[in-house]
Amino acid sequence: MALFSSLTPVFIAIICVLIGVILKKTNGGKEKRETRSKPLSRPWVDEDLKDGTDHHLEEEDADEEWQGLDENVAHVPFFAERYSEAEMIKRSQMFYELLNKRRSVRFLSDEPVPREVIDNVIRTAGTSPSGAHTEPWTFVVVQDPYLKHKIREIVEEEEEINYKKRMGDRWVNDLKRLRTNWIKEYLDTAPYLILIFKQVYGQLPNGKKKTHYYNEISVSIACGILLAALQNAGLYTVTSTPLNCGPQLRVLLQRPANEKLLLLLPVGYPKKDATVPVLTRKPLKDIMVLM
Repeated sequence: MALFSSLTPVFIAIICVLIGVILKKTNGGKEKRETRSKPLSRPWVDEDLKDGTDHHLEEEDADEEWQGLDENVAHVPFFAERYSEAEMIKRSQMFYELLNKRRSVRFLSDEPVPREVIDNVIRTAGTSPSGAHTEPWTFVVVQDPYLKHKIREIVEEEEEINYKKRMGDRWVNDLKRLRTNWIKEYLDTAPYLILIFKQVYGQLPNGKKKTHYYNEISVSIACGILLAALQNAGLYTVTSTPLNCGPQLRVLLQRPANEKLLLLLPVGYPKKDATVPVLTRKPLKDIMVLM
């Protein structure tokens, strides 16, 4: 009896330890489940700018048998113009020198730009390759002063919040050397604004959704071709991805729900007193790996 009494505190201590371990494991498991269920906070991420290539259609909307594409697309012989090695080197060097002059310009003139030039550069962007030739892009060209100003109001309101709250100190500090802020005067002064929307899915004549494969990559390639076409025509722009403005701009421009804003380009001539930061580009050895 005396032995039992002396061991009682030991038993109680062991039981308390076991209960503590069990509770810790239970709470730990709960915390892990909550951590898994809650995504990491990244307040600067724009839903519209997330990669849309993994967009899955709902089962009832997907049509596995028909996507509106011709089953038997005619194939014809392809004849390409071929240049001598000397001509190839010359042309590639000249094209590099042309695009190496491209700069992001934030001081744009209100001088008119021929509408035909805008039509041609967008036609050029439309030659871009796309997943299964779905061509998942929409280029909205805005020249109306009222719409341009409304776009500026929406962008500046959100951008001020981005700079002050969403982007974080590191991003804001990295931009200081480029002297950028939330004031976007060029959205009023540029003769044209081009807003590029990615179509995350299409619409078939029967009302069902059509899968747009690799829509994010396809539209991004088209944007690159558009920038090259603008440079070739002697026009300038600054690539703008206005965070958290997509839904408002989509409503303003009356675009359908399947379109997500990817890029906003003010397009025009530089002002006579325009300035750009002194920057250098990485040399070939730092961007190319030859194996």
